[in-house]
Amino acid sequence: MELKIESEVSGTAWKIVVAVGQKVAQDETLMIVESMKMEIPISAPEAGTITQVCVEEGALISEGDVVFIMET
Repeated sequence: MELKIESEVSGTAWKIVVAVGQKVAQDETLMIVESMKMEIPISAPEAGTITQVCVEEGALISEGDVVFIMET
């Protein structure tokens, strides 16, 4: 099943930790967003495989933007 992972905060995609094709565990950190000088992790809601990274490091993102698509 395809799952879209959205950012819960607005900020900058500071560091992307995973790549397309990578298997991830539930609650594994996928990306770190810098927002108001805080580093906020975006984690996998469940185990699966990353099929698409929708942002690049350094990109500005808004709350609700899809940042990853994964297959569960």
